[in-house]
Amino acid sequence: MRLSASELSRFGEDLGHQLHAPAVIGLSGELGTGKTTLVQAICRGLGAHARATSPTYALVHHYDADSVPVYHVDCYRLRQPDEARDLGFDDMLRERAIVLIEWPERAGTWAPPLDRHFRLSYDSDPGNRVLEE
Repeated sequence: MRLSASELSRFGEDLGHQLHAPAVIGLSGELGTGKTTLVQAICRGLGAHARATSPTYALVHHYDADSVPVYHVDCYRLRQPDEARDLGFDDMLRERAIVLIEWPERAGTWAPPLDRHFRLSYDSDPGNRVLEE
């Protein structure tokens, strides 16, 4: 589906309202297509107490939401899948958290099974993004 920036945010907030822990959501797409924007909206929908920021360098950010821990994992900087081994996915799942993973394909078999996987891409209209599940 084609979405404007405001529609993408509304979609993410609605998704956040609907998620029940534990859940693992994958977000794929080229740089700049809106993965982190979508994560921010999902976190707002979950009632996160802090604004989500890109964990590109830290790789993992943790947010407390109204009733569930939320982890935002960015695998972009992984050079090889084995580097994902120490990201703590098992601990996140034991916590019954919502886990939002950007670039899950870079974590290979170390990534937990995804409950949903969204792919964002550029649209011919620069103000829109294409969102596929």
